[in-house]
Amino acid sequence: MSLNKFHILNTIILVFLITTGVAAQTESELDKRSGFKDIKLGQPLDSLKGAKLKKEFKEGDNVNISKLYEIEHPDYSMIGEIKVHKIEAKTYRDLIYEIRVVTEKDPRLMKAMESVYGLATYDAKNIRYFWKSEKMILTYESISKKELQLEYKSFTVPKLMSEDKAKKIENIADDF
Repeated sequence: MSLNKFHILNTIILVFLITTGVAAQTESELDKRSGFKDIKLGQPLDSLKGAKLKKEFKEGDNVNISKLYEIEHPDYSMIGEIKVHKIEAKTYRDLIYEIRVVTEKDPRLMKAMESVYGLATYDAKNIRYFWKSEKMILTYESISKKELQLEYKSFTVPKLMSEDKAKKIENIADDF
């Protein structure tokens, strides 16, 4: 191989490695923020301000109990000038896997979210908008004439739920 062809081949390989390395390192804005204000998906509940247990329940056929918390704290009462009516968080093994935020209806909220996360995808079947990444999904929908709901859902904690269920089945099978 001539020196010139060798140099071109090395340059192509180097460009490929750099661009794939950069692509692998970039994280979506949705994943960076990973929740509402400082309430993050996957974070332990004990680091959350103003959380009050609302109820305990089993999510589907999960092994462990999930818990629903209502969150009341002045830090979460507004999004800019938009009033927040309610915040709830679901936990599994004390890790937050779902955050539900109910706000007053204001078109500026969607504009602000699209400026941060990019254009939303419209789900015609469920009549809502959403942003999705490898780690989570954020939905935006109208729930009444005066209220909007933002729902952040983790994909990683439900994997933990599935693993726990599989372990429980394994333990039962091993007990024969």
